[in-house]
Amino acid sequence: MTLYSATIGGMPVTGEADFGVWNPATGQEAGRAPNMGAADLDRAVAAARAAFPEWSARSDSELQRMCSAVTSRIEEHADELATIITLEQGKPLNGLGSRWEMGGAVAWAGYTTGLSLPVKVLQDNAEGRVELHRKPVGVVGSITPWNFPVMIAIWHIMPALRTGNTVIVKPSPLTPLSTLRLAEIMNEVLPPGVLNVVTGDDKGFNLGAAMAAHSDINKIVFTGSIATGQKVMQSAASNMKRLTLELGGNDAGIVLPDADPEKIAEGLFWGAFINNGQTCAALKRLYVHESIHDAVCEALVAYARNVPVGNGMDETSALGPVQNRMQFEKLSRLVADAAHRGKVLLGGAPGEGLFFPPTIISGLSNGDALVDEEQFGPALPVIKYDHVDDAIRMANDSRNGLGGSVWSSDISAAKAVAARMECGSVWINKHGAIQPNAPFGGVKTSGLGVEFGEEGLKEYTDIQVMFA
Repeated sequence: MTLYSATIGGMPVTGEADFGVWNPATGQEAGRAPNMGAADLDRAVAAARAAFPEWSARSDSELQRMCSAVTSRIEEHADELATIITLEQGKPLNGLGSRWEMGGAVAWAGYTTGLSLPVKVLQDNAEGRVELHRKPVGVVGSITPWNFPVMIAIWHIMPALRTGNTVIVKPSPLTPLSTLRLAEIMNEVLPPGVLNVVTGDDKGFNLGAAMAAHSDINKIVFTGSIATGQKVMQSAASNMKRLTLELGGNDAGIVLPDADPEKIAEGLFWGAFINNGQTCAALKRLYVHESIHDAVCEALVAYARNVPVGNGMDETSALGPVQNRMQFEKLSRLVADAAHRGKVLLGGAPGEGLFFPPTIISGLSNGDALVDEEQFGPALPVIKYDHVDDAIRMANDSRNGLGGSVWSSDISAAKAVAARMECGSVWINKHGAIQPNAPFGGVKTSGLGVEFGEEGLKEYTDIQVMFA
């Protein structure tokens, strides 16, 4: 079985121990990754700090040229990386799967490369000139999750590099292989130490926690659960680290009474079940007006019945397995509870291994576990409402505030409802359609700071105001 290497200071590192990474579709080993410790992390941080002065001193045009070269190299290896993603994460190669993820990664890398943060003149008159400069924060620590292992790594890495920072990436122990290979590919272009990657199984030494507390890391960007994000924030306080946190979401969708059930069924399905529901900004609660509730449920079920589920390496699969046993058991618990409280319209019973069929359950309400908890899997609760004010109240009755959506034939009416939703992003007649030029982040406990676009780029800089 292939043993993948970490990268520190531009050199491959395997370490004294390694751990297995498992294909969730087959239960077989997909590869092995280095099981690294405190000394390895210190070496990576030292390499990043040593590389920072030369990298950060490069001109804006030179940083842009290097990032463009990195983007081209990633694109050249897109299909190779897509295959690794499927083997370790489980998502299909096709559809909204690993090839789609790699397309998104290349698009985000390219768009970020084209951004710039020029000096802003605040004042230039007889009293003097005042300029606002954006300077790199230093060494950036990136902690990434298992659901989109390459695309989210790109979301973290590329804006950091573009603004002159150096980076240490720590991927999830469940899906480290594609990130390890990604770092190797990027290091074919980058100077040694600019991008480093460390991996561990988190069963002994916790690399992520150590990164959050490390005094020589200047910023942490983390995508993951609220509970872990809170721990990162607490650890980061020790040296006032800059933070960008993209945390959990329990996104609500509201279907207004004038919506056409047949027209919105496909959008609703993929808004909820993209990546098998294992997406922070997936549709996880659906509120439907009583006048079209049954029709929407029927249209959703009819569409979902024809979506093929299977091994991601099968070119015909549209959905794969749940990525890991812990998530599978949480999903099974929530669905079993919901089955006793509501009506199972589709699915509802675990499949073989880590496969779980698309599940749609009606007759639930706020207070039920499947509605209140982020399921992060292929199960959608449908909640009936009679007045739109009630739907908005129930949608906002959550500690989460990442995304939301409104579905209607009247765009003006949908926008009026959307404006009352407490979330960082809101979509009309679609859900989760993020793009690299639009800032993305959450309110409430769903995050701190934003990603993407110029606003996301600024998150990797400190402000220096120059008076002359």
